[in-house]
Amino acid sequence: MADAAGKHIDTIALPALAPGMRWQLEPRRWRGGDGPHVHIQAAVHADEIPPLLLAHVLEQRFDALAAAGRLRGTISLLPFANPLGLAQFVGGNHHGRFELDSGDNFNRGYPDLSAALIERVLPRLGDDPARNLAQVRNVLTALLQYRPPGEPLARLKWELFRLAADADIVLDLHCDYEALPHLYAHARQWPAVADLAHELGMAITLLADDSGGAAFDESCIRPFEAVAAATEHPVPLGCEAVTVELRGERDVDRSLAAQDADGIVRFLQRRGVVEADNAAEDFDVPRATRLEAVDILQAPASGVLVWDRALGEEVRAGDALGHIVVPGQADELPILARTSGLFFVRRGHRWVRRGHHIGKVGGLDALPWRQSGALMYD
Repeated sequence: MADAAGKHIDTIALPALAPGMRWQLEPRRWRGGDGPHVHIQAAVHADEIPPLLLAHVLEQRFDALAAAGRLRGTISLLPFANPLGLAQFVGGNHHGRFELDSGDNFNRGYPDLSAALIERVLPRLGDDPARNLAQVRNVLTALLQYRPPGEPLARLKWELFRLAADADIVLDLHCDYEALPHLYAHARQWPAVADLAHELGMAITLLADDSGGAAFDESCIRPFEAVAAATEHPVPLGCEAVTVELRGERDVDRSLAAQDADGIVRFLQRRGVVEADNAAEDFDVPRATRLEAVDILQAPASGVLVWDRALGEEVRAGDALGHIVVPGQADELPILARTSGLFFVRRGHRWVRRGHHIGKVGGLDALPWRQSGALMYD
């Protein structure tokens, strides 16, 4: 279905859990020329609400840009990426990070088609990087035309992966507890994605080769990495896929959504997806660090979480960032930074259990207990 602005809206049905139930995805697509294809999805963690508001604003912007004839590439937008999680409530509280039935994280365990892809594409490769890239995309797209029946969660992840498979750029919109805006990116993509970090005012970008768990953004990059590792022919990293963390869970605000939409449009202008108003301004490369250098703070006991330091502060190893007040005990237990760097995430809930992950400090030096392939805490 297409509207007056040339926007095509599809409906992708997902398996239902019971008779009378219905789940579906509703991707939008605007085509404006032969420029790059950017794919944007909102809230695969369905209880992260700022992405949903931003997607709403972006759809309005893209409609206006298309109507004005200013699109030079293709934009696809999934305004809600997780209808299963949107419907999960227990006792009136929304639970959208994990599927309640299986306990699986909605942003882990995406399909890995590397073996089948390598088997089919290697005989087609040659010395032309652009042609090799096209071959990898063609074979990957063909493999994804098969839709396994499966249960709803597996099918959801398959369809999300399929929608992004032909994109040059993938923006996966998320948020954290209480947080400064930040970005997750593959280490090989830095500083190529510094323009996005700049336009969105990211406080820090976190870089990894393999964070572990097969998150959506890394799964979009993995097919190209796998083929490149299996051949001596040149195979470019054909997808710039990043996770965009839009501050904290409660930062649901029209002015912030408008600000972020402006930043994304400027980024798309830089990349030739949207016709630019003016020449792009130069900028200093924003702050970035390896994910192995990020200290994830843990609660030393169960109790009331009281923060003493504000987000955005530069802290030093050994600093007390807050305390745990244990009911009935006189002593308060300090929450100590184990590295020096930027305090950029903290937990919003004020009652925590021992071992809860409650904050993040982005340092410069790799921490010995942080290992590639096991960098995500859930």
